[in-house]
Amino acid sequence: MPTTGDLPEALADDLDCNFERLVIVYQDRIFGFARSLVGNAADAEEIAQDAFVRAYRALSRYPTEQIRTIALRAWLFQITLNVFRNHRRKRRPEEVTLDGEDGNVNIDLPDDLQRRPDQIAERRERNADLARLLLALPEKYRVAVILRHVQGCGYAEIALALGQPVGTVKSNVHRGTLLLREDLILAGAEP
Repeated sequence: MPTTGDLPEALADDLDCNFERLVIVYQDRIFGFARSLVGNAADAEEIAQDAFVRAYRALSRYPTEQIRTIALRAWLFQITLNVFRNHRRKRRPEEVTLDGEDGNVNIDLPDDLQRRPDQIAERRERNADLARLLLALPEKYRVAVILRHVQGCGYAEIALALGQPVGTVKSNVHRGTLLLREDLILAGAEP
């Protein structure tokens, strides 16, 4: 199987044989990005699946040289964002916390202070507050903050994904982060 760096070349050579590798490499990031945007797993799964279908259709129409030079991660984030926007136009998702996938907490009393049930509960409450506040941010700030601080993308990659200048991306990340801090302070939580 090709490495991530070889993936554009492999897709250009044989899309059908290598597309599964693309999905395997990026499915968790795309799902996580979608989940951060919509706030629930069911809609995020639908968005991620639709994004990969659209990616396959687009790649099947692209010339080989364009596939070889594509920045896959930024391009997939861009497709996912577009699918999210289309999804949002169709229906309003319910607000759901971004807790762990299974929603379960280990209730054994661990030696580690960070794993005590009361500490876990406080962290989950903080995470729920942060997720709610993140979902309430205007889209331009929310998307920039998620790509930067949740997905770990660099500013240039975010700019490519969003089709914006790097300065605009930096400004939106900064403003979004400030708004989150202000909202956390107003909510009585520590930033």
